[in-house]
Amino acid sequence: MTDRHPRRAASAALRGTTRGAFAAMAMSGFRQVTTGLGLVERTPPEEVLRQTAPSLFRRIPVDRRQALVELVHWAYGAGGGMLFGLLPRSLRRQAWTGPAYGFAFWAVFEAGLAPLLGIDDRRHHDARERLALLADHLLYGVVVAASPWPNAD
Repeated sequence: MTDRHPRRAASAALRGTTRGAFAAMAMSGFRQVTTGLGLVERTPPEEVLRQTAPSLFRRIPVDRRQALVELVHWAYGAGGGMLFGLLPRSLRRQAWTGPAYGFAFWAVFEAGLAPLLGIDDRRHHDARERLALLADHLLYGVVVAASPWPNAD
């Protein structure tokens, strides 16, 4: 846990959850740019939904699918922020922790989750797309750790 006191740990986890949702929203904005520039064909949250819940995804009207993708992504980002909030405060306060945390999320997806789900192997050979996704995960880490708010007790 974050601290020895359970109430402080819960508070840090809650603040981290909120910061994680905001960080995922920042990623979503960044991804609008990378998909608009053609650097990313289909975002990982969309690919994950297509692989793990194809019947649900098909039942959602086409004009509502992007909203579903974003809400799922923000929830996932909030969960990642909660985990960040559970890191020891001394670690959360280090300047390098946010970007390293974002990098770790990207690496876990690239090396673990994507292959496990069988997500579009073509994407793993496109260096521009991989770099764009790395950049948005670094942004996530920077935002989730950007202010002293998740570090405060």
